[in-house]
Amino acid sequence: MPSWNSRGLRGSMLEELINLTNIKYREKGLALIQKVPTPITPINIDKDNRHITLAYFEQKSTVDYIGVVQGIPVCFDAKECAQDSFALKNVHQHQIDFMKDFEKQKGVAFLLIYFKKHDTYHYLPFSRLHEFWLRAQEGGRRSFRYEELDMSYRITATGGIIHYLEALNRDLAEREC
Repeated sequence: MPSWNSRGLRGSMLEELINLTNIKYREKGLALIQKVPTPITPINIDKDNRHITLAYFEQKSTVDYIGVVQGIPVCFDAKECAQDSFALKNVHQHQIDFMKDFEKQKGVAFLLIYFKKHDTYHYLPFSRLHEFWLRAQEGGRRSFRYEELDMSYRITATGGIIHYLEALNRDLAEREC
């Protein structure tokens, strides 16, 4: 079972920016998106400071965020990538299954990826993620390259806000075609 304090802070800056963005979206009445907490079982607790110092995940998490945007259910996972190639091992089968089921229920699932090397944010629709996933399952590349992404899904970020609703709107428009 994975330890909470071994990998728990990876991507925390990205998540902080997304949390800030979601607060702004809620204040403007644009969306109601919440961080999905991962249930943990505390093992060691610092009684003086009342902090958990060691814990284990109780179950596999699904996605990082879930909510609704103007009546449309959405779920997404936030990922960071340091290189030009995003390893699909960073997405797990249970997440793919959840996102696929979410989309079957008329929701919209996607990844929000921060590419550190390029200092860019990218919206990856589930349909495209699923193509990459199937390619890997069929013996192809177990990653996808930055160049394989549709650059029209790059997300602008200003003032500490990651404007992912613009990319979501594009995704919705393309589904209608």
